[in-house]
Amino acid sequence: MKKISFLLIILLAASACTSRKSDFSNAVKGITVSDLDKHVSELGSDRFMGRAPFTEGEDISVNYLADRLMEIGFEPAFGGSYFQKVPMVEIKSSINDIAITKSSKRLFTFSTPDEAAVVSPMEIEQVAVRNMPMIFAGFGIVAPEYGRDDYAGLDVKDKVVVVLINDPGLYTGDKKLFRGREMTYYGRWTYKYDEAARQGAAGILIIHETEGAGYGYTIPRKSSILPRLYMRSSDGSEPRCLFTGWLSAGAADELFRNLEYDVAKLRKEACRSDFRGFPLGTEITLDIRNELNYDESLNVAGILKGAEKPEECIVYTAHWDHLGVGEKENGDSIYNGAIDNGSSMAWALSIGKAFTQLKYKPGKSIIILFPTAEEQGLLGTIYYTNHPVISMDKTVACFNNDALLPIGRMKDVTITGFGQSDLDSLTVIAAAEQDRYITPDPDAHTGMYFRSDHFAFVMKGVPSLYAQGSTESREHGKDWAAAQKKDYIENRYHRPADNYYPETFNFEGIAEDAALAFRIGYELVNSDFYPMWKTDSEFIKLRSR
Repeated sequence: MKKISFLLIILLAASACTSRKSDFSNAVKGITVSDLDKHVSELGSDRFMGRAPFTEGEDISVNYLADRLMEIGFEPAFGGSYFQKVPMVEIKSSINDIAITKSSKRLFTFSTPDEAAVVSPMEIEQVAVRNMPMIFAGFGIVAPEYGRDDYAGLDVKDKVVVVLINDPGLYTGDKKLFRGREMTYYGRWTYKYDEAARQGAAGILIIHETEGAGYGYTIPRKSSILPRLYMRSSDGSEPRCLFTGWLSAGAADELFRNLEYDVAKLRKEACRSDFRGFPLGTEITLDIRNELNYDESLNVAGILKGAEKPEECIVYTAHWDHLGVGEKENGDSIYNGAIDNGSSMAWALSIGKAFTQLKYKPGKSIIILFPTAEEQGLLGTIYYTNHPVISMDKTVACFNNDALLPIGRMKDVTITGFGQSDLDSLTVIAAAEQDRYITPDPDAHTGMYFRSDHFAFVMKGVPSLYAQGSTESREHGKDWAAAQKKDYIENRYHRPADNYYPETFNFEGIAEDAALAFRIGYELVNSDFYPMWKTDSEFIKLRSR
């Protein structure tokens, strides 16, 4: 890899020949509000049946995307096909209420899913847990670089661990403790599930807390009653707990109050480096019945091959899946996902169209990837990054977006994961050309950097940009923008109300976000510059300078 300085990147942009400047200017005009509107109105319609994998809605969705990729001039990415098969297992867990006992005496019962949202990821039809001991393991984190081991001194083998969401930095605000209020990967529920399994625990329950999770309890509640997708584990190489799940804040308060503990005080104590977990002196009993369905879902991708170095690429991603048909709300049971993630699929298609309208073909290849099963834990992108079209060491950068709000033009470009890589500096340049400024994600404590498809690329060492205007509306200001985001999270996110609303949607801001991502990608595919991780990034070891 040849790395050139940022100064040279700026000089390249400033001194590019007039014909290439004109070429870029003409191509970016291909990113239009009308195209964005058309794609979102279609992808967010009932015809797509909520775009759930393993359903008729998947067939409609992936064929729509393949047709659009062909229409804009992208070739099939997977050996003559737009589709990559992703083998998975769908598990629908049915569970009765959960009994909590102490010395064989029943203390109380948790109702599911309202108080406890529990599923089994095991590829077995029956899971029977009888009087299994419960252990409180703090935040459930093992992080040697932070001097943290919440499992130290605990015997959790064949037991159930109860842990807190997020990581200690959130609750102290101390930037010397993990990353302060910015969540690290150790704060994510996916990490906590994996770590509990590595420690030999039979089950794990996470105590829900809205600020720490980044969403209300309704999200894990709904997730637990829908079928879940997992990578197949037939080779036995991937450890999993017998069951995983969440306790609502109220249920956790009841449990610990009965045991003469206070959750808020325990959370404060668990932030200390010398905190040690302890047995709760209680047992848990539950029965789960799993319905198993083995099938393949599809990633969708097209490629525009580079003229000079087709073996190197950048990737634009936006997951196609949503939640399908589920629990009714206000008479509606179709979870259309117009914003999550119809808006971002439209963003990616618009960028792809701009690249194909260039007169001078890009030097490196461009891949537009629509992964499956993002809502199930980034499964499609994890599979893709293990079976890529172009190897990860030749993948220069990933650009991803998720749930772009169509609320008009924004003054800001909010970078989720700000400070991680050189892509920040390129974004500063591109944003300035649009008379916009860069800001870190004000909600970094929600861990969004670890919750969308770019993170699978990050874990392979590929610097990735997740950037969108979301903090300050040009017309209405910051408070209004914050209110729009709050309204979406509380009232439409992962709910049937995430529909296409032509009377209120304004795609001008998403068009600017697409133009910005196109601008940065254009520079990368026409130079030898490989962005790298910042020296203080936790991912620098994955792609060194």
